[in-house]
Amino acid sequence: MIRLLFFCLMLMSSITISAQSADKLYDEGKKLYDQEQYKDAVPKLQAAADKGHRKAQYRLGRCYDKGYGVKENDQKAFELYQKSAKQDYAKAQYQLGRCYLKGKGVAANQEEAKKWLKRAISDDKHGDEILKDLRKAKADGEEATKILTLLGKNK
Repeated sequence: MIRLLFFCLMLMSSITISAQSADKLYDEGKKLYDQEQYKDAVPKLQAAADKGHRKAQYRLGRCYDKGYGVKENDQKAFELYQKSAKQDYAKAQYQLGRCYLKGKGVAANQEEAKKWLKRAISDDKHGDEILKDLRKAKADGEEATKILTLLGKNK
């Protein structure tokens, strides 16, 4: 019984340490990303993403999507957005929806695009911000108009 209790305590502390280090890696990587030091940001974001950090997966996806610090790779960006989106990160859900809409890194699929875009704008924390940005971008290009029309929000 004591061994089992000891094992459980060790496992819990290991999980806590792992989560903290993923958060720390992400914070360091995001700071470098925000300073446009992408080559230095990518290894930290990659390490945090490998630990399952949803924001790191999203941010690393942006790097692959735009070619920031790495060679542009639409399929890798899609995979990272997908991992993050499945963890309910709205910004990744939005980007995943765009990937499906445009056929970027995946075969175009309007139903999947609509599903992920709806999930993104329904998010309590980021949904209104995403919708506001889409409406603002509507004047600048047809992609935002297409997304808003798909979502029935083109007003």
